[in-house]
Amino acid sequence: MRLHWSELLAALAIVCIIEGVMPFIHPVGMKRLLARLATMGERELRLAGFFSILTGLLILFLVRS
Repeated sequence: MRLHWSELLAALAIVCIIEGVMPFIHPVGMKRLLARLATMGERELRLAGFFSILTGLLILFLVRS
């Protein structure tokens, strides 16, 4: 299967939309979340990122299969 630029840009647009929802709807909560993230250790952040990647891959696999 060949990836088209339009699909990649559409995926990027969806990421931007999802990332923007929380600060738009609840900016105070977003500030609290970012302050909490700033106090987390690198190991915790890496694990959270790793599990986020795995979750995204699993969802993509389920949707595309």
